[in-house]
Amino acid sequence: MSLPETPDSDPDATPGAAAATAHRRRKAERPQELLDAALALFVEKGFAATRAEEVARRAGVSKGTLYLYFASKQELLEAVIRERLSSRIAAAADRVADHPGSCAELLRDVLTQWWSEVLRSDASGVFKLVIAEVRNFPEIAEFYFREVVEPGQRLLGAIVERGIAAGEFRDLPADSVVHSLVLPMVMLCVHKHSLGVCHPAEALSDPQRFIQQHMDLLLHGLTLPGPAPAEAPLP
Repeated sequence: MSLPETPDSDPDATPGAAAATAHRRRKAERPQELLDAALALFVEKGFAATRAEEVARRAGVSKGTLYLYFASKQELLEAVIRERLSSRIAAAADRVADHPGSCAELLRDVLTQWWSEVLRSDASGVFKLVIAEVRNFPEIAEFYFREVVEPGQRLLGAIVERGIAAGEFRDLPADSVVHSLVLPMVMLCVHKHSLGVCHPAEALSDPQRFIQQHMDLLLHGLTLPGPAPAEAPLP
């Protein structure tokens, strides 16, 4: 009795053809495997201390094969930044353009979803890497600013300005508001890959909940509505 064919099976395929198909599939996956290996090593050892041959070894290829896809270690890091962060900012921009609700709701949704995804993935390691080493690599600093900082600030700044124009937000400098929104999230990523490895903080054990609380604090403030409480009498 013959076995049923699977969708990927071909009764006329030769072992050589099957091997060629597997090779093509493996070759198509190789750039992603190199990026994964590069990011893991950059976060573990630092960008300057990581050698190209270590990345190739971690990905299971030769150093020569790595250079077929990426001309330098810097190009590898730039590809990591573009794939892990820049592409996600572009996707968030599409959501912002189509959002029909309030700006507060939009701001909360965009930041909670974006940062939760980053924190759940190895992309969070990029921030530790950039903060620790980018000062020594001006070209990478310029690339990161152009690919991540500027588009991210434009995206969030546009939401804040829309909320101010609609009378939903207080009239505050949009760039200051954006920094207040983003910098704690950057430090959350840094903490995950530094002190958090040795001394996990209970308050940060659920990143999504922390981000939502952070957004509530910024949108509503710390003080309760109503008249200020009376001062306690001096002893």
